[in-house]
Amino acid sequence: MRFLSTRAHGALDYIVAIILIGLPYMAGTSDRSFGQWIPILLGLGIIVYSLLTRYELAILRLIPMAGHLILDVAGAILLMASPWLFGFAERSWVPFVLIGLFEIVTVLVTRTDTTPLHRDATAGRP
Repeated sequence: MRFLSTRAHGALDYIVAIILIGLPYMAGTSDRSFGQWIPILLGLGIIVYSLLTRYELAILRLIPMAGHLILDVAGAILLMASPWLFGFAERSWVPFVLIGLFEIVTVLVTRTDTTPLHRDATAGRP
């Protein structure tokens, strides 16, 4: 059931990261509390580890795709729990849970094989 390419996953990573950085301002939780900083830090973290993942949209390919997906799930769980952990659930929790669920579904449908990165440049030549 893994149909999403690593390239598409990478594009989604950067899009979700930008959304997370802006989320406290869009969801009305930008009150300078620690809860405000969770999505911002998660968004920045996604950018950093995405730039270091072994996939097409990275700069340094250090982190295996499986490790990247584990980080995605851990971040999604923290994001979904953060409204209750940090006491702002009465103001906003739906976008945090929805984005976290989106991240988990994305992990479940992403292929872990980045064969185009490792394919021999001469493959397919006679």
